[in-house]
Amino acid sequence: MGEDGFSSASSLLYHRHLPTAIVGAEAVTENPGCPADNHPLLPRHIRTHSVPLGDGLVAGRRELLANEDVRILYVAADGSSELYRNATGDELIYIESGAVDLESVFGSLRLTAGDYAVIPTSTTHRYVPAGGLVRALVIEARGHVRPPHRYLSAEGQFLEHAPYSERDLRAPDGPRVTDEGETPVLVRHRGGLTRYTYLHHPFDVVGWDGCVYPYALSIHDFEPIVKRFHAPPPVHQTFEGPNFVVCSFCPRPFDFDPEAIAVPYNHANVDSDEVLFYAGGDFMSRKGSGIGQGSISLHPAGFVHGPQPGSVEAAFGKQGTDELAVMIDTFRPLRLAPAASAAEDTEYPWTWARRGSHRGPTTELAQPR
Repeated sequence: MGEDGFSSASSLLYHRHLPTAIVGAEAVTENPGCPADNHPLLPRHIRTHSVPLGDGLVAGRRELLANEDVRILYVAADGSSELYRNATGDELIYIESGAVDLESVFGSLRLTAGDYAVIPTSTTHRYVPAGGLVRALVIEARGHVRPPHRYLSAEGQFLEHAPYSERDLRAPDGPRVTDEGETPVLVRHRGGLTRYTYLHHPFDVVGWDGCVYPYALSIHDFEPIVKRFHAPPPVHQTFEGPNFVVCSFCPRPFDFDPEAIAVPYNHANVDSDEVLFYAGGDFMSRKGSGIGQGSISLHPAGFVHGPQPGSVEAAFGKQGTDELAVMIDTFRPLRLAPAASAAEDTEYPWTWARRGSHRGPTTELAQPR
């Protein structure tokens, strides 16, 4: 397996059988609904815990937001997924709650609450819950997801100023070897979905070596960077993808200058849409807005946003925050899928004005275009 036309990272996998031996192929119909423009332009609040339970951590995904570079999905499921391979780009999954085994041609990786997992393009894998319901945020990239370049030396080693290091990354636990026969694998590709039937189970890899493989990073191992005054979001960056970044907001001390105001200032995203997934704790700047565990907020470019009324006063005297959140900033506008509209809190845009309802024209989404 080689990235960027075998001009970048690669791995060698040693199979017992030909990995090319297919005995069947069928097109799989997918009808997720067409995402619509965020028009009129509004901040949005999506309550993911109202998204219906799904059939496994692949088929059960519900698309919420999307553009040409990335799809943001949510899934809650308690059953195993079928074997799956995404040939359109890397996937980044964040486990909100529960525990699941990510089984792949590279081996097994146990994921628990707070874990990110990066699954490289075209990795054959499946998810097997380790008992009980699993809730997860899924980011499907049209390209590769990597640590930010500024954290790495020219040779690819994490620099000492980086908020995490090699010791924080977890690799799969040895190869999984099975002698099962014909096996179906669902493949996402540039033309849609195809289900192959392989003559032999893909988990026949007896060993592998290289630098392309799934790995996990716990958000609890991310070391926040703090300053005397408010630090902008790039200090929280954890991953980068094609035209988007992913940041982690973790428990940390508040800004420590005696004159500092602990909550963020009002700000405008002039080049990006900002998505925040509230994964735990108490998010300081969203008091009184209805935001809670599992909420997703979308603050689009063109909308000036900031702390909710009363957040500044509520922060006085506090020494730190216990918030836990995943932020995705995209540099192309995000569209809203039907599942997002169905789970939307339509009163959210008016919470800065402390009104229970809005005035003016309808806020229904425009037709897709």
